[in-house]
Amino acid sequence: MIFLTNLLIVFISSIILTPIVKKLAFKIGATDKPNYRKVHQKIMPRLGGLAIFLSFVIGFVLINPQNEAAWPLLFGSIIIIIVGVLDDMRELSAKVKLLGQIAAALVVVLGGIQLEYINLPFGGQLEFGLFSIPMTVLWIVGITNAVNLIDGLDGLAAGVSSIALGTISLMALLDGNIFVMAIGMLLFASVLGFLVYNFHPAKIFMGDTGALFLGFAISVIALLGFKNVTVISLIIPIIVLGVPISDTFFAILRRFVNKQPLSAPDKNHLHHRLLALGYSHKQTVLIIYAIAATFGMSALIFSMSTVWGSVLVIGVMLIAIELFAESIGLVGKDYRPLMKLMRVRNARE
Repeated sequence: MIFLTNLLIVFISSIILTPIVKKLAFKIGATDKPNYRKVHQKIMPRLGGLAIFLSFVIGFVLINPQNEAAWPLLFGSIIIIIVGVLDDMRELSAKVKLLGQIAAALVVVLGGIQLEYINLPFGGQLEFGLFSIPMTVLWIVGITNAVNLIDGLDGLAAGVSSIALGTISLMALLDGNIFVMAIGMLLFASVLGFLVYNFHPAKIFMGDTGALFLGFAISVIALLGFKNVTVISLIIPIIVLGVPISDTFFAILRRFVNKQPLSAPDKNHLHHRLLALGYSHKQTVLIIYAIAATFGMSALIFSMSTVWGSVLVIGVMLIAIELFAESIGLVGKDYRPLMKLMRVRNARE
């Protein structure tokens, strides 16, 4: 009951803090102006992530977690928040943002949070040794940017992050990992309070402050929940974060196929393609919520499957993701290798 009361306090704090942060955003110039890549048509405040972070900190203080990973997570988050606020105000270069993310990731690594080894499914261990540090940093930075990439519609990144946080928290609870469950639920409550103002039509955006913070926090608690486990279990957080990870993967593939720089912006992400197919703003967001929830359920099924059952789940998921990506033109109108292969095979039969 005490923990549920704390969650309610965090939720209410987020609801109270978001309008205050909205006023602050206009005062310091942390606003988002419309352009050809943006969906919104008017200047919007984009510092909402600060309200999410501050309400999370309130919850953090209330539960006072006695875990060695707690403070590295908080200090790394502070670095990410500083980078996000500066970017929302002045639009930092990609290089500066990346350096900030690496610095935050190194704080976590130096705090003892590392992917040190995995247990192989048929016996033995794979020790990462010196590679544990770069692998951990790569995981944190990769997920941080993946969440940032899907922040393109009202309530999209917040909703998808909420679903991921809820899934991770549930799986941590089933596994008896109370710390990860508690942190995940505090973040969940913080984001839900913010969603009251961020769902379409949004009154405030989370900005890079929110997207980077949520991506960073999710990457760290996922690592805490599933590190030093089997190869199969290590795939679980990848499935949970299926929406941002797959969207990022296809963005990279799209730029490779079109011979564009990896950093080149475009309007062909998942939400852009659904909008182009005629779905409304709200419908597009709800469709992606449903996809994220499907990934979450798949992760739960995957975690309870045998080794060969897990392989089957992965195989079905990969085929489904590829067919969906090809059907909506996520890489390009002419990129449909699997669908063409299926047509050729049907024609032969």
